[in-house]
Amino acid sequence: MSGARSAIVIGAGFGGLAAAIRLCAKGYRVKVLEQLDAPGGRAYVYRQDGHTFDAGPTIITAPFLLEELWELCGRRFADDVELRSLSPFYRIRFDDGSYFNFSGDADAMRNEIRKFNADDVAGFDRFMRVSQSIYEVGFDQLSQVPFSKLTDMLKIIPDLFRLQGYRTVYGLVSRYFKDPRLRQVFSFHPLLIGGNPYTTTAVYTLISHLERQWGVHYVMGGTGKLVEAMVALIESTGGELHCNAHVEEIVIDDSGRASGVRLRDGEMLAADIVVSNADAASTYRSLIPGKWRRRWTDASLRRSSSSMSLFVWYFGTNRRYEDVPHHLIMMGKSYKGLLDDIFVNKFLGSDMSLYLHRPTATDPAMAPTGHETFYVLSPVPNLDGDTDWPAVQESYRQQIQQRLQDTVLPDLDRHITTQRVTTPVDFQDRLLSFRGAAFGHEPILTQSAWFRPHNRSEDIPGLFLVGAGTHPGAGVPGVIASAAVLDRLVEDV
Repeated sequence: MSGARSAIVIGAGFGGLAAAIRLCAKGYRVKVLEQLDAPGGRAYVYRQDGHTFDAGPTIITAPFLLEELWELCGRRFADDVELRSLSPFYRIRFDDGSYFNFSGDADAMRNEIRKFNADDVAGFDRFMRVSQSIYEVGFDQLSQVPFSKLTDMLKIIPDLFRLQGYRTVYGLVSRYFKDPRLRQVFSFHPLLIGGNPYTTTAVYTLISHLERQWGVHYVMGGTGKLVEAMVALIESTGGELHCNAHVEEIVIDDSGRASGVRLRDGEMLAADIVVSNADAASTYRSLIPGKWRRRWTDASLRRSSSSMSLFVWYFGTNRRYEDVPHHLIMMGKSYKGLLDDIFVNKFLGSDMSLYLHRPTATDPAMAPTGHETFYVLSPVPNLDGDTDWPAVQESYRQQIQQRLQDTVLPDLDRHITTQRVTTPVDFQDRLLSFRGAAFGHEPILTQSAWFRPHNRSEDIPGLFLVGAGTHPGAGVPGVIASAAVLDRLVEDV
């Protein structure tokens, strides 16, 4: 290995870990540098009072992307990680108390649709055929293809138009469903990747088919177990992980090529290539001097549109809530009004939509015996808005608690035993995310594919990007796929 090419990976989120695995499999000497005290990034794990809280991603789809990483190293994914298929995938509860069980069973889905509008059953079948067609192009063909040149984008424009990618997710869904609640059911998926259903390109309707094809899964032991397994895979193939290693600067040599990094303590680490899994905007703004940047200048980043952010309340209870499913999505009173407040007005209003995660429904070991572990996530504006989070975070948490107590978690106030919160300020200060955005660049058409920060830096030879802020985008499948794009771009040893 002494003569092997070397790589530094900045950030141990899913994108960085997947990139490191692929580089190790290609023979690179790999160092992964993580600024936090443990790997995971947005998939960090908090352990508190006997509870295990996954900080971020809780849904695993497209498991074949993970299986491929293990195969590259001559291993079997199933030997190291246990996935549990969920059915239903999630329950969607409306403000009037009605609910929709979303699953991969076509007949069960038709029965759920009949509860709201029998006339929309035929529309569901047509929509799923469209979702499959978009998936076969948008995911199968394009998610792992580099968009390094404008001509790469021009080649797919006919497919984009044929598959109505110029429409928004909500606009396309509305062509097949008339009931307003069903339009919400089949258009909310962009929120899982930081997008507004009213502005996100309809290409993301492929998620409906992706879930039906591959299912929705939970990692037994929590998502952190997947992070641990990926780290172990890296180390078993000769790679290294260094935590509490804060990268202060990507070093650019006299020729303009990335040649390593400088750490906060002054240590210089050389490498043949540098891969950043840090927030893409922050990579350019904070790690690369302005004189080396022509495409992603400070001005161009200010003009870009960032995803929403998140408020997350983690809490444990000393009683069980057996009627609550593993994944519960609670819609607010006004779908479009709330989304306008979050994405357009950047205003924190009184209305809210919530995602309640109850891992102990599937995995009781995530809490002490007889207790429950929860987190509840509320989409909120990023820091382009003027919300004073230190001042309002407790009152907002109390609003969420009251909403849960009034609807699905009776007597919650008498049973909370431990808790913590994450706000957009934490995304900015702890995860170094531009504007405190939870998912990087907003996934609108003009910030997708070639228009996103490229996987191979436009400005800096030897610098590559993976993760939510680059192609193909946010979500666990997206960031894992970004490492597959990297695989096509770096030179073989």
